[in-house]
Amino acid sequence: MSFPEESMDNNEGEAYLPGQPMEEGEELVYDKSAYILYHRAQTGSPCLSFDILCADGDSSNVEEFPLSMYMVCGTQSEKVGQNKVIVCKMSKINKNKQVDSDEESDSDSDDDDDDEENEENPEMETVFMKHLGTVNRIRCSGNISGRRLAASWSEKGKVYIWDMQQPLQALNDSRVMNEIAGKDLKPIFSFNGHQSEGYGLDWSSLVPGKLATGDCKKNIHIWKMNESGWTVDQRAFNDHTDSVEDIQWSPNEASVFSSCSVDKSIKIWDDRAPPNKACMITVENAHQSDVNVIHWNRKEPFIISGGDDGVLNVWDLREISSKPSPVATFKHHTGPITSVEWHPSEGSVFGATGADNQLTLWDLAVERDSNEKEPECPPQLLFIHQGQKEMKEMHWHPHLSGVVISTALSDFNIFKTISV
Repeated sequence: MSFPEESMDNNEGEAYLPGQPMEEGEELVYDKSAYILYHRAQTGSPCLSFDILCADGDSSNVEEFPLSMYMVCGTQSEKVGQNKVIVCKMSKINKNKQVDSDEESDSDSDDDDDDEENEENPEMETVFMKHLGTVNRIRCSGNISGRRLAASWSEKGKVYIWDMQQPLQALNDSRVMNEIAGKDLKPIFSFNGHQSEGYGLDWSSLVPGKLATGDCKKNIHIWKMNESGWTVDQRAFNDHTDSVEDIQWSPNEASVFSSCSVDKSIKIWDDRAPPNKACMITVENAHQSDVNVIHWNRKEPFIISGGDDGVLNVWDLREISSKPSPVATFKHHTGPITSVEWHPSEGSVFGATGADNQLTLWDLAVERDSNEKEPECPPQLLFIHQGQKEMKEMHWHPHLSGVVISTALSDFNIFKTISV
């Protein structure tokens, strides 16, 4: 959370809520005690889409420090020919050094400043691969025959598949890093059958190599992996009437996926049917304007959606066909929702980012005490993270317990709060 600097100096301030007026000269700074860890990272050009890259040996719920992690991101450089796919390794990610306010005194405040300056920053190593056009969206696959792959959507209307094996090896072996230095690592497959650029992109977690891509001309194509690469069905799933903004495969039904669109709808599909008959459920007017993002809960039968209206809607898949209305609605953000994601192991917890420069963490399991007066924020709102400009995506790390990574025009933030 962010606090006005003057209030923090007096140790009497309350948490600052976005939208509250600030006095002249006040500045927002983060409350270090609200974070178990907090770090910032930059990659040069803005990377507005990224994904967590799970390497061999990763195990769930790692809590022992220092932490390390891998991710893949794509740039949005203004310079023609300068865009890249970047594979990153971050290591030596340590907890914040906490200061006990009860023991803090004026005499040791200078020592605290010295400790903060001497805190060991994480190390980041990178491997770059040239990318034709800016990267609209990038997503990683699971383990496919011992390999990790990434798919990227280019503004040029092409979708590329990248093999992560050699970049991952290079990040852990200086000999391999030297071997690929100066080499032009190319995608292993590309598809130019879309008639425009797009954003919808998701790998199936149940069928290795299966991919769905959606474009701004309302078309969705299904990719299936074979021995020579991929077969992409030229018949488009095109029941939407406007741009497909996001796609999500079901975590427990191999043929089922969902999509959302500028046409304000959410659709559930079954790819066993011919494309012109594959749309099984349509939720019209799921939001008052464009539906930007959706995410399928891995633990519970829920989908969450976020729209240009700044609203977060939770949909119960057991009722969505007979009762197409959300089971929960949250209106806190004051700008379009840019990403949503359920926690990988806590079925009631999710995060969201918005164009209002807020990242919010929520828990559906929290209920308001009926005896309490109406709160300023929904009781389900656990945490507000600020400080980044033009936030675009957030992801929970699937193996580092409670760690969140977010990207924005300004930088990456890597943090873990005391709330989740």
